[in-house]
Amino acid sequence: MSDLIDIASLTGLSETEAGQRLQKEGYNELPASRKRSMFSIAFEIVREPMFLLLVACGLIYLILGDIREALMLLGFVIVVMVITFYQEQRSERALEALRDLSSPRALVVREGKQRRIPGREVVRDDVLVLAEGDRVPADAALISCINLSVDESILTGESMPVRKTACSGDLDMPRPGGNHTPFVYSGTLVVQGQGIAVIRATGAHTEFGRIGRSLQELEQEETLLQKETRRLVRKIALAGLFVCVLVVVIYGVSRGNWLNGFLAGITLAMATLPEEFPVVLTIFLAIGAWRISKKQVLTRRVPAIETLGSCTVLCVDKTGTLTMNAMSVQKIFAGQNFYELGSIHASSPEHASRSFPEGFHELIEFGILASKKDPFDPMEKALKQLGVHTLSNTEHLHDDWGLVQEYPLSERLLALSHVWKSPDGRKFVIACKGAPEAIADLCHFSEQNNRELAGRINALASEGLRVIGVAKAEFTAAPLPGEQHDFPFRFLGLIGLADPVRPHVAEAIQECYDAGVRVVMITGDYAGTAQNIAQQIGLAPRDVVMTGQELDALDDEELKMRIRDVNIFARVVPEQKLRIVNALKHAGEVVAMTGDGVNDAPALKAAHIGIAMGGRGTDVAREASSLVLLDDDFTSIVGAIRMGRRIFDNIRKAMAYIFAVHVPIVGLSLLPVLFGWPLILLPMHIVFLELIIDPACSIVFEAENEEKDIMKRMPRNPKQPLFSMKTIGLSIMQGLSVLFIVLAVFAISMKRGQGELDARALTVTTLIIANLGLIFVNRSWSRTIFSTLSVPNPALWWVTAGTAAGLGCILYVPFFRNLFHFAFLHPVDIVICLAAGLLSILWFEMMKIFNGKHRRSIP
Repeated sequence: MSDLIDIASLTGLSETEAGQRLQKEGYNELPASRKRSMFSIAFEIVREPMFLLLVACGLIYLILGDIREALMLLGFVIVVMVITFYQEQRSERALEALRDLSSPRALVVREGKQRRIPGREVVRDDVLVLAEGDRVPADAALISCINLSVDESILTGESMPVRKTACSGDLDMPRPGGNHTPFVYSGTLVVQGQGIAVIRATGAHTEFGRIGRSLQELEQEETLLQKETRRLVRKIALAGLFVCVLVVVIYGVSRGNWLNGFLAGITLAMATLPEEFPVVLTIFLAIGAWRISKKQVLTRRVPAIETLGSCTVLCVDKTGTLTMNAMSVQKIFAGQNFYELGSIHASSPEHASRSFPEGFHELIEFGILASKKDPFDPMEKALKQLGVHTLSNTEHLHDDWGLVQEYPLSERLLALSHVWKSPDGRKFVIACKGAPEAIADLCHFSEQNNRELAGRINALASEGLRVIGVAKAEFTAAPLPGEQHDFPFRFLGLIGLADPVRPHVAEAIQECYDAGVRVVMITGDYAGTAQNIAQQIGLAPRDVVMTGQELDALDDEELKMRIRDVNIFARVVPEQKLRIVNALKHAGEVVAMTGDGVNDAPALKAAHIGIAMGGRGTDVAREASSLVLLDDDFTSIVGAIRMGRRIFDNIRKAMAYIFAVHVPIVGLSLLPVLFGWPLILLPMHIVFLELIIDPACSIVFEAENEEKDIMKRMPRNPKQPLFSMKTIGLSIMQGLSVLFIVLAVFAISMKRGQGELDARALTVTTLIIANLGLIFVNRSWSRTIFSTLSVPNPALWWVTAGTAAGLGCILYVPFFRNLFHFAFLHPVDIVICLAAGLLSILWFEMMKIFNGKHRRSIP
């Protein structure tokens, strides 16, 4: 088997050429992946119940001969369409941005440099670098590969992976399937090895495109909140329909005017129609996913946004998530000696090569030979950098050697070997590196040797170093054996690599603890290394560690009991993560799990929230996850939990406001019909109120910042409904207090003989002011209005200013005042309305103050 082509020798396309081809041939995606057009959104809007009710009202006014009222309602129809269209477009843009981010990635060579780009941006003749776990972005011909196997079941239905070879000429691409073909196809999965290929076809021209399958996009599943809301909306709509029919009948029979009865019924229908509920959820979850992406976390499955606020356990990989994954060799062991490399790193290459002890040269030499020529892995990069720094003027670097075969890591043996042909061509030189225990096994260590090795490993691990072993062998016979165990390996030594902790991880861990979220560290490193890192980041308890070997010795029931007290898992292989996740779930925890490899996929899928690494993660891990961590940083996960809690909080605030504001609207629509009073609310009044309610619940509350104590609370119980009896009860009480006040204003004005127009103007103005008060009061259920004024929310002030301007128009512009059936209000009337509106929410503000004092008095 030949060596993989040196990537540094490839040039690839220039950025200009790639851009021109992208412009000419289009993105590497199928036509099915199109966003909704403006016309499709508009068509959906005109089918909305509120739109149809407005049209029905306009038609009735036309029949009655009230042309101005009909035109006014039709004008409102246009305004409602514009607002709804803006909301839909905003959600659509957010989802489109997430689709772009969730596109599978591709590693290409352009202008001689490796670049990771979205898969949709690859073009014909791009040079593509493939590795285990990659999803192939387009149809391509292999120009070089080592041990490359690809799962083509998505195209062929065959579950067994097929082996690939390099292309020997300019061949036509056949249909997928069969072993030893030199082609890879869009949508298939690399399960083993590595390769370099040249793109032959993209988008609809690929085999995947010809079959007509749609590319996987951001999944828009119906969440538990949406299901709960749909049930509530259905109940409210059915109850509202029954009451509306009743109102039409009562009005028609008692007053003998069936057309006005229909108007009264439609007014009540508009008042009770809970169309804001699904709008709020759709917008909040879509915009919320977009906001979370700004925290470097991509949402692949929308239900994860809900679950974030309920997360009780966060299982994280040490390497690359808690640490920088920017390794450097700090300490090595060979013969019977340890050597610190601190001063070597700081010196010049000339001085380093002179001062680096000869006894350690072979250890570094074979560590490099057991790595890729052009390494991507941080550990292999660190070895190569050290070799270039210390061995440049020696015979221990072998850039001209040819790789013959690679023996990859396996579940049975955590070591890999590279077989090189010696320069004289008479023998093979084998370099091996991996877990020290695996190297000891290959070197056939005695029990005494293993005990001595364990002591040296623990000495390195206790300093927080990641430890690997290195061995060498020579082989003259042909063919090469099938397993690494058949080589006569000789142990060379140990290499200790340091991986610094990421900045601000300790603060993020403490924030998790304050929020009631337990952090569990899972690593393949030794217990000593894990405990050292745990001490640096403030992970507790640090003295209880469970190793992968101990994990295997426990049955599921024992693990379920033990796992409550263990926050550090060491020497764990990816397959064991699934057991850890299931044990935590059985213990009643809501689990978030990070992972990056192919073998992490089952654990990611089993966790309530699977979090794949975006920087170093495989496409398989990304596809199995709910979230993708774009910068691989632990602090971003904590930021996403904070944002998830904020989104859920704001949904609850918006829903509470919607409940509260509809109570007085329904009351003022229903009670006059039942008691024979003049109608207070007419359709145009309802529409005017909706012009305040819609942007308030979908824009103002969505933009609201989080509460100060949002990361000081315990996680939300996932079984707790959004609409708890307490939430609904307090919201209805808010609405009833407003209804009581506005009815009092109406009754007093009628008692004083001010007339129907005066009474309506006073009552509706009070209701509009109280509506604004409900927006302000529901910004926080723990802080008073005055304390929230310092928290910026530009949308709030735009809605407030727009409401004040609109109210001024309908009260003081004669044309609009007549359309709304109002009388002229004097300044003293406005003061009365303002005082009454504020009085209606005063009790809730007093309750906040009382609750705040009560909380502070609790020791």
